[in-house]
Amino acid sequence: MRKYIKFIVLFLIAVFILWFFGRNLDWQAVRSSLARANGWYLSAAVAIICLGYLLRAIRWQVLLSPITPSSIRELFATTTVGYAAVFFVGRAAEIVRPMWLPMRDKRVRPSAALVTLGMERIFDFASLLTFFAINMLFFTPQPGREKEFEFVEIAGVLMLIAVAAGFLFLYFYQGISPQLIGWIERVGPRFRIPDRILRIIVSILKQLGAAAGILRNWRQAALASFWTLTLWFAIAIPTWFVLLAFDLPFSFSDSLFIMGIAAFSSLIPTPGGAAGAFHTGTAASLLFLNSEINREDAAAVSIAMHLVYFAPAIVFGLYYFVHGDISIERFRSLLSSEHAVEEIESESPDAK
Repeated sequence: MRKYIKFIVLFLIAVFILWFFGRNLDWQAVRSSLARANGWYLSAAVAIICLGYLLRAIRWQVLLSPITPSSIRELFATTTVGYAAVFFVGRAAEIVRPMWLPMRDKRVRPSAALVTLGMERIFDFASLLTFFAINMLFFTPQPGREKEFEFVEIAGVLMLIAVAAGFLFLYFYQGISPQLIGWIERVGPRFRIPDRILRIIVSILKQLGAAAGILRNWRQAALASFWTLTLWFAIAIPTWFVLLAFDLPFSFSDSLFIMGIAAFSSLIPTPGGAAGAFHTGTAASLLFLNSEINREDAAAVSIAMHLVYFAPAIVFGLYYFVHGDISIERFRSLLSSEHAVEEIESESPDAK
């Protein structure tokens, strides 16, 4: 019941943000702007986004390789099913991928899928921040708006420092995690932390330590970094193509800024791929970069970009969901928080 209530609340939040996004728009002008968009650029953007899902599967295989062999085909299928689930349900559906893959590829255990999924997120976040930060260091504002952009270079430097500090933390955490976890297990009961909460905290810390282990293998870390950077280029280029489709005066550098805002906006845990928040953030970034663009064109670009980013995953994901030889009851059982935690804990690195 709590899950249904949470979903309804998030759905209502998405509806409110969509209302806020479109409350003062001339929707006839938005439709006209969408109709004028260059279909060739949009088609090319969709094709490259599809390649991006394959790149995600290749990177996942690299992250899994120290633990277990895996199939690119099953990784691609699981990736698209997972992102389709995130679109329909929201970020709560992130658990779909580490639970779905073991049912497609019996060699992969849920704990291995979860550990590498966590490392994916770390690499994604670090790469996105790095793209965003370096781009801001060389950002050229519109003439006459230099004062408004004074903070941009400072923000870029701070982001790069944060990325470096984050990886250093993970590198050293991996080495001290057994001692830290042992200390938490000893002192947890003294603070009357409920046993189940303590087990979940310990399990998360163990998974983080295991995931961070890749940073001590320079070859694996370099491969994961290479495929992550390639992946984000495969997202940046479609972003630029969408802007070109609307014949807007933005450079590739501008598209990196817009991609960063769009990606952070998509983290809002509402159904519909952060519907509303994604559109609002993307349109706001366009208007921030160029105040001469009208709001209707900015809204049209945000709608097209949302479809380009998410539509391929929905098509592929539904196809693999329908054609997958998966026990739906087993899948639903694993998706419940209790069963998922038990499954992951039973296969955690220290459980054997």
